Amino acid sequence: MSAPRLRPVLWAATLVLVLALLAFLAVGANGPADPRLEPAGGTSTTARSNSAAPTAAADRRPVEGFGEIAFRLQGGGGLPASDERCALLAESDRQVRQGLMGRSDLSGYDGMIFRFAQDTTVPFFMRNVPMPLEIAWFDADGRLVSTADMAPCPDRDGCPTYPPGGAYRYALEVEDGGLSRLGIGRGSVLTVGGACPPA
Repeated sequence: MSAPRLRPVLWAATLVLVLALLAFLAVGANGPADPRLEPAGGTSTTARSNSAAPTAAADRRPVEGFGEIAFRLQGGGGLPASDERCALLAESDRQVRQGLMGRSDLSGYDGMIFRFAQDTTVPFFMRNVPMPLEIAWFDADGRLVSTADMAPCPDRDGCPTYPPGGAYRYALEVEDGGLSRLGIGRGSVLTVGGACPPA
């Protein structure tokens, strides 16, 4: 093919390549803001990470009368620490007495942490708490003391109490199933403090 005939073919091929590149960039720009790889089983990593975290930070809504605090969990056997999470904080006498009474959800938080100034063995109760909860008690060093499942109880006298397995400094209440989703079990260690990660 002569050079004059080759020029239009090269020009056309270049034009096709440029248009293909522009189309590729345009389609790629319309992809998800936070793309994730799909694992072999077809369950997305997004679904798995959401199952590991009971709530989504973007759904957090402040609860009047309570602060919030960041926490991390480390599993037993030297497992790495979890991502930083966010809990409602109850530490004044009034906050501790109120707890999750009258609430049907955690307003997007991962749980409620009760922080005490000194070790205690005071049991918890579920009076006027309409949702089932799980609780984990931790000592002053953050080591897991014990856990319990707590059933809802109406606003009446005689609701059962749930005693810890020993002295504790922190208690973490979560929705039913939350302890396993957070990976809490024998050997777990809780670290509490600092501002919550951005919602």
